[in-house]
Amino acid sequence: MIPESFKQDLLNRVDIVELIERHMPLKKGGANFMACCPFHSEKTPSFSVSPSKQFYHCFGCGAHGNAITFLMEYQGLGYVEAVKELAESVGMQLPELQPSAQPAASPDLYEIMERAARFYRESLKSSPRAIDYLKSRGLTGQVAARFGIGYAPDGWQTLQSVFTDYAGKAIKEAGLVIDAEGGRRYDRFRDRIMFPILNQRGSVIGLGGRVLDAGEPKYLNSPETPLFEKGRELYGLSQARNAIRAAGRAVVVEGYMDVVALSQHGIEYAVATLGTATSAAHVQKLFRQTDEIVFCFDGDAAGRRAAWHALEVALPSLADDKAVRFLFLPAEDDPDSYVRSKGAAAFASALSGARPLSELMLSELCGRVDMKTLEGRSRLIAEARPLLKRLGAPALQLQLVRQLADAADMPAQDVARLTEIRIAAVPGQRRSAPAREGRSSLDNKLEREILGCLVVCPGLAKSLDRSLFDPTRPGDRAVLEVTAFLLERFAGQATPASYSLLLDHFAGDAQILQAIQNAQRWAEEHRVDEDGAEADFVPALEKRREKLEALRHAELSVLIRKEIASPDEVEEYRRLSHRRRPPGETGNAVLKSA
Repeated sequence: MIPESFKQDLLNRVDIVELIERHMPLKKGGANFMACCPFHSEKTPSFSVSPSKQFYHCFGCGAHGNAITFLMEYQGLGYVEAVKELAESVGMQLPELQPSAQPAASPDLYEIMERAARFYRESLKSSPRAIDYLKSRGLTGQVAARFGIGYAPDGWQTLQSVFTDYAGKAIKEAGLVIDAEGGRRYDRFRDRIMFPILNQRGSVIGLGGRVLDAGEPKYLNSPETPLFEKGRELYGLSQARNAIRAAGRAVVVEGYMDVVALSQHGIEYAVATLGTATSAAHVQKLFRQTDEIVFCFDGDAAGRRAAWHALEVALPSLADDKAVRFLFLPAEDDPDSYVRSKGAAAFASALSGARPLSELMLSELCGRVDMKTLEGRSRLIAEARPLLKRLGAPALQLQLVRQLADAADMPAQDVARLTEIRIAAVPGQRRSAPAREGRSSLDNKLEREILGCLVVCPGLAKSLDRSLFDPTRPGDRAVLEVTAFLLERFAGQATPASYSLLLDHFAGDAQILQAIQNAQRWAEEHRVDEDGAEADFVPALEKRREKLEALRHAELSVLIRKEIASPDEVEEYRRLSHRRRPPGETGNAVLKSA
């Protein structure tokens, strides 16, 4: 939605050191600035900010990024919000976002929502019935104030006393009223406990209402508006952000009262979806705040279906330093009733025993098939394949392949081939495709060096021989994708802050992102800069070429000895032998057998 040229210009204008120093103190340490990491607890500073490369990296927890990602992770802002705040700080005008699914929100909609929320808070004070209901649920005035809980009076047009322009367009656009047939307008929320829904800046963007007695719907949310998209928002995230970072986890529950009740008992790192299934946007938003998400559901069939859906949407956002777990409560309990009856310690203990995503995936898949039959075990692999392909954590992906192989009583290599997941060959195992398996044995160190030079000096992209790389290998794919991006973006010209732009561009590809981080780490450890990158880049490419030729030479040698080589392959072997032959050596033993 935001043009790449604008983002590049913005990142070039922003000084990341100045930006981060507005939020935390930095201390000079060599060429960089250091501090204790704001994203995890530590006593020795490992959070490094590079003024030359305009990025930050924590060597303790792995947090990394540019000025945009720092604001997203530190303040919990959305991507567009972070870009907008940065742009305003350097006097840049954010371009019109195209395309946009919703019309642009009028500036006064925030004020309208705040006035409505304030009215509902005041109305609660004069409603003994609503106050008694909240007390019966065990809530104190302190927690009610923390979440801004209010009450919508039981009247058709009570908001008319708040908004003089009750018949106007803005109040309808904010989702506070409904127009019935015949032109009659009435309040959307009536006789309900009201829960303001906040964005990451603490502004009211929507409202949720719960009935006090029996009635349907039990929960009623604001409709989709220019401010509010319920499939992307989480109730309580604004209030829970600091507690999530302190606890190192976020708990996702299903209702407002679950969040409020847990907070009442000191568990302040819970959030709730807004009457919708968990979405990829929810997972991504939470992973900006923490490395662990625990989904808490009822243990009935509906709860297990919801958990499986959450598992599926979480797969692409997972990384090997992230975790998703699942807690299933007894069928008669929800988080609200559980924590009120058993206490915070019992709930915290239950959280510590939550099931890892990998365990739930394997048990669910095995439970769907007849593991006693060949057909059932074959179906297990077939059902696992699309899930494994979507998983964004390479190490976890490989471990799941091996677990599936054990469950299906098959060699891991066969399961890897069927699921199209590349794993290292088992020693002594027969290889059916020597050429491709040979390439998989190439030294990853060279890929890291080549990619590190490209990250430091984008102008080298124009010198890369793409024929030396196999797009089916993860490390090679990273080199090829980064090269293509650099050629397209910079036309082979060097540019500052390439690392931060690469992180931004490949944020959705966990494997390439990991490769870029490893390459940058190599460049830092070897003190490779833009001026000296070519001195490492050219020899690394030549070594890569030599290794490929050596592998091909060995493959052709086997074919010739078996007398199954074609004339073209024999000629290719001659050329490679001549190129590889030391001075004075004839080396025709293999060719004589041909």
